[in-house]
Amino acid sequence: MIRNAIQRFMYGRYGNDQLNLFLIVLYFVLYMVLLFLDWAPLYWISLAIFACFVFRLLSRNIPRRREENSRFLRLANPVLRWFRFQRTVHRDKEHRYFKCPNCGQQLRVPRGKGRITVTCRGCGATFQEKS
Repeated sequence: MIRNAIQRFMYGRYGNDQLNLFLIVLYFVLYMVLLFLDWAPLYWISLAIFACFVFRLLSRNIPRRREENSRFLRLANPVLRWFRFQRTVHRDKEHRYFKCPNCGQQLRVPRGKGRITVTCRGCGATFQEKS
């Protein structure tokens, strides 16, 4: 019964996306900092972030909210991609990762093969590395 009422209320509204997830996480982080620091401007900043989250969640202007989310993702994707790559490098114990000195592409070679000649798939440059 309550679930149906919430579904009816949210019909035609934007709902959640990646920017909203970021805003709510930022709000909770600021709230946790507020537990240790009693600084009034931080309270108002966190409250404004929460209000923005609720506004975006309940908005009926769906094209505008999608545009905001796509702008956020354009800014956040390079950072997220870097974190994912660092996680991959940390987990992969069988390979070493190098950057091509010519074009900057990431290359993966087997670990423990000694000094090897690496050929970049992107630009064709060859260089020697210790794996």
